Amino acid sequence: MSDKDPGGGCPYLTEEQVEEIAERAAERALNKMADQVYREVGKGVVSKALWLIGVVAVGLAMWLKSKGFIDL
Repeated sequence: MSDKDPGGGCPYLTEEQVEEIAERAAERALNKMADQVYREVGKGVVSKALWLIGVVAVGLAMWLKSKGFIDL
């Protein structure tokens, strides 16, 4: 039995080869999805952290001004 069809086209794949290709494709897709989720979560965390730092900085500036340490 030949690995190629009689028309000279693509080689036939065994069931095991098809299964292996499908598993690799599924694993890659899952890894890409997980990476994207981690990136989105990271962006959210950084955004919230920067917002919090800004709020703390404004609060500190207002407190220092109220105590007379700085003149804005």
